[in-house]
Amino acid sequence: MAYQDHIIQMGQLITSKKGPWEAIDAEAVARMRVQNRFKTGLEIARYTAGIMRKDMAAYDADSSQYTQSLGCWHGFIGQQKLISIKKHFGTTDRRYLYLSGWMVAALRSEFGPLPDQSMHEKTSVPALIEELYTFLRQADARELGGMFRDLDAARAAGDKAKEKAIIDAVDNYQTHVVPVIADIDAGFGNAEATYLLAKKMIEAGACALQIENQVSDEKQCGHQDGKVTVPHEDFLQKVRACRYAFLELGVEDGVIVTRTDSLGAGLTKQIAVSTTPGDLGDQYNSFLDCEEVAQGDLKNGDVILNRDGKLLRPKRLPSNLFQFREGTGEDRCVLDSITSLQNGADLLGIETDMPHVEQIAGMMDRVRAVIPNAKLVYNNSPSFNWTLNFRQQVYDSMKAAGKDVSAYDRDKLMSVDYDTSELAVEADERIRTFQADGAKRAGIFHHLITLPTYHTAALSTDNLAKEYFGSQGMLGYVKNVQRKEIREGIACVKHQNMSGSDLGDDHKEYFAGEAALKAGGVHNTMGQFA
Repeated sequence: MAYQDHIIQMGQLITSKKGPWEAIDAEAVARMRVQNRFKTGLEIARYTAGIMRKDMAAYDADSSQYTQSLGCWHGFIGQQKLISIKKHFGTTDRRYLYLSGWMVAALRSEFGPLPDQSMHEKTSVPALIEELYTFLRQADARELGGMFRDLDAARAAGDKAKEKAIIDAVDNYQTHVVPVIADIDAGFGNAEATYLLAKKMIEAGACALQIENQVSDEKQCGHQDGKVTVPHEDFLQKVRACRYAFLELGVEDGVIVTRTDSLGAGLTKQIAVSTTPGDLGDQYNSFLDCEEVAQGDLKNGDVILNRDGKLLRPKRLPSNLFQFREGTGEDRCVLDSITSLQNGADLLGIETDMPHVEQIAGMMDRVRAVIPNAKLVYNNSPSFNWTLNFRQQVYDSMKAAGKDVSAYDRDKLMSVDYDTSELAVEADERIRTFQADGAKRAGIFHHLITLPTYHTAALSTDNLAKEYFGSQGMLGYVKNVQRKEIREGIACVKHQNMSGSDLGDDHKEYFAGEAALKAGGVHNTMGQFA
């Protein structure tokens, strides 16, 4: 609804109440309504799901229209990210938020820091989604509040042209609210547990849920060892549970991202049920590391498979887990991906051991041969040593092309000694274009970094501690933080404003008129940052 229409509607309502509501100002109510566009998390989920579907269609038409996100572990971090994006690029188009299960475990659990193994409270996941959107909605209210102050100033100055321009800007305002792709890990239990948690996440505002094919009680970080996968049918129950949750809550465009960890997972907890040769369970079992046995070779407790008239004994470890054959990871990833898309998934996730466009493309080519519009969500993970990986990739390509690489030690390419070399320059250029290259060549619709703000918080805190507690003292803060905030236009340099003090003053004036005791007077030191 347009700003003026809000005013008219509220004016009519107030008038209809006659005397009792006469102190209520219609335009003040209109401002509060515009500043609070989204009333519930479900409204956010429906709105952002529509954005994602539109972006997916745009990517299908043009692979340069890929999307990006950064993982944020606190509402304030997510808010500042979106404020920064609007400041630098003028739009939030194709920029999302990512909610990382790793960061929830490491930073948001009441148990304290935990590894990424689904040991944290499942309720902390929807709680962070709600927190992220609380801060994004506050960013809207704050920015619009500033526009309303400018509107009052334009009216006071009798500047009709500026008044109209501001009202037009209000009517065409782009919200800070963007899609969040939220990590639901392996579902935190069985399919019913997955459904219950999915509902809470969607009600908090999540339009996209990412779920992985690991055993929920043995879940590991995608970049750690010891991962254990489940048969496809077990995983598909959880995919369906997520879809039921979306549909029950009326988020019909909800997005499900199915992530396969099979490339680095060499173990399974279960042998799949198979009733017909070549069915999905049989395909899953075909990757098991087995030995052929005769009837007389059977031992107590052996698990035996019958395949093509042969008796096969899967290799079972002391942990009671079964082992896959070496070298089957890519084949399993491809089967996982095709199966997921054929059973309700919208996007794929593949955890790789290195950021290599051709490795990813090799798998996606096989998936797209069956499902041409298959799209990938890819983790540009801080668990990769990007510098070393790409320098080694360039080294290998130079060597394959017959170039002289005698000046380089492949195992020590991380060294600063190589930073200005031809090899390092080429590697940095490949890192710079990795996302565009992956979108074009490997079907990557969405590039995310799982936990960048974990690392930026640690780095910036280290730099401040080194300077402030050292010889620089207060200059360590002023020179490296506040002076940069002022000169680079960082909004939170006015931290009172960012925390909502000006919004509170506006409300006090609405509620109390001239009797309002406001914080933003001449003695507020934030005036030094005008």
